[in-house]
Amino acid sequence: MRILIVVALLCFVSAIFPPWEVSTAYADSTTLPNILILYADDWRHDTLGCAGNPIVLTPHLDQLAKDGFRFKHSCVTTSICGVSRASLLTGQWMSRHRNFAFGPFETPWSETYPGLLRANGYYVGHIGKWHNGKFPAENFDFGRAYGGVHYLKNDDGSLIHVTKKNENDALEFLASRPTEKPFCLTVSFFATHAEDRNPKQYLYQPESESLYADAVIPFPKTGSDDYFHRLPPFIGNEKNEGRNRWHWRFDTPEKYQEYMKAYYRMVTEVDASCGRIVQELEQQHLLDNTLVIFTTDNGYFHGEHGLADKWYPYEELIRVPLIVLDPRLPVDQRGETNDEFVLNVDIAPTILAAAGIAIPRTMQGKNFAPLYIAEEPPAWRQEFFYEHGVIDNINFIPSSAALVRKDVKYIYWPDFTYEELFDLEHDPLEEHSLAADESQAKRMDDLRKRFSQLRTAAK
Repeated sequence: MRILIVVALLCFVSAIFPPWEVSTAYADSTTLPNILILYADDWRHDTLGCAGNPIVLTPHLDQLAKDGFRFKHSCVTTSICGVSRASLLTGQWMSRHRNFAFGPFETPWSETYPGLLRANGYYVGHIGKWHNGKFPAENFDFGRAYGGVHYLKNDDGSLIHVTKKNENDALEFLASRPTEKPFCLTVSFFATHAEDRNPKQYLYQPESESLYADAVIPFPKTGSDDYFHRLPPFIGNEKNEGRNRWHWRFDTPEKYQEYMKAYYRMVTEVDASCGRIVQELEQQHLLDNTLVIFTTDNGYFHGEHGLADKWYPYEELIRVPLIVLDPRLPVDQRGETNDEFVLNVDIAPTILAAAGIAIPRTMQGKNFAPLYIAEEPPAWRQEFFYEHGVIDNINFIPSSAALVRKDVKYIYWPDFTYEELFDLEHDPLEEHSLAADESQAKRMDDLRKRFSQLRTAAK
């Protein structure tokens, strides 16, 4: 019965938002491409149907991936909202832009992708969550920053859901933009971020109530107390904020089903809004000259290791979705995937390169478009450095850093001089740290040296 309901829902949304057509090159080589960044909050890499999630309904983003290109190993260099958003804007690691949590970053605005695009003739907009200090409205042609709650007040006093407001503002931008200029619009969704002080956490729209009603969300293998107590002692305790939020959302089977269904309802709402925004591009005949990027600011624990939320260098938290719809994509590459390490710091350089703008030397990321448009894909990174600062105090959220490779991960907790080592090839769920294993001594020494080099390079 549930399968029939899901099929009917997919047919319904596909009828409202039909698949969009994709060209193989920008419409006019003399015209600068438009750029649309669809930027969700607190989605991990498998919060997509096209990524193999058997429960969540994301038909529009699945179609975007089918018509475009999906990166399976996209990661963030810091798994927290404000820092990751600063890295998106600047193409820099936290160590360089120096937003250690939610304040302003130190990189000059003239070296960010919206600043450079506007200086080069683009009509530039930002809609939704900001989380980098005071919103610099003067730096945008169309700027509306808001977030933090799921329902906002309209001018007439009525309430509107934050995702619907994101959508409405994006459509207004596309309707009112000057047609003689190329545009860059960042739609920064607040969903699926929890409304932390609300006991319901995930306040979806009423019309989504029936979604997932009959679904049973699988409980994660590593969600038991046994796995929680395998964590380093400064995380595997009741003082840690990840454990605190686990109690809010996941500490009984009934609560787990309730909150995961609410979370997935908000995912599907964002998916629908992305569909409407891309449909508007199609109706304005803009898709053959627009680079569309969908990604998110960080991954998310769904109860794994007995924790909730983000912050740490574990796989569920550092891996995020990344879908690119690019008219330059060869026809035979549509719907393909790539397993290279593409990072959030790579997005700004990729945007600038598409617009023909020189990438500042201060940007540390790389243009990843050659991975899907070059006849011979370039050599690419095989590892990266992860970092995160202390939030409030070391008992609440301690600092962490890591050297991440596909087959191995070295984690260092500087506040406690504590190390972890995971053989990801044989232990992809990070169940058993090998840091104390004497047989790994040489490997640990090599990883420590390389970790130090990458940490220095991030500054």
